[in-house]
Amino acid sequence: MQKTTTVEKAEVKNFASPEEVRDFPKGKLELVQVGGAMVGKATLEPGWKWSESVKPIAKTDSCQAAHFQYQISGVMHVKMDDGTEFDCKAGDVSMLPPGHDAWVVGNEPVVIVDFQGMADYARSH
Repeated sequence: MQKTTTVEKAEVKNFASPEEVRDFPKGKLELVQVGGAMVGKATLEPGWKWSESVKPIAKTDSCQAAHFQYQISGVMHVKMDDGTEFDCKAGDVSMLPPGHDAWVVGNEPVVIVDFQGMADYARSH
């Protein structure tokens, strides 16, 4: 028998009033919790690169967070540990498994809403 999840009460949250903000070099992460899920909005400035801005915090060789995200603005280049490379741009929905580096391309900030991988992102371990 399949178990279904029932929403007990409606919730509305806004990134204008996040429950937590994590700042890191050339970026910030704003977090809200809705329906038991942590949703993050990352703003990454031109010049941001995971391996330079977040790696010293994460203390891993590559980003080990899985991301399911919607990109609002900018262009982000992603390089997977297996060598696969691609760009994500405004309007894209992407699923990134653990094991990647990424960086902002150009002069426009990258803004991403992530529905999966931000609970521990840019948090010291």
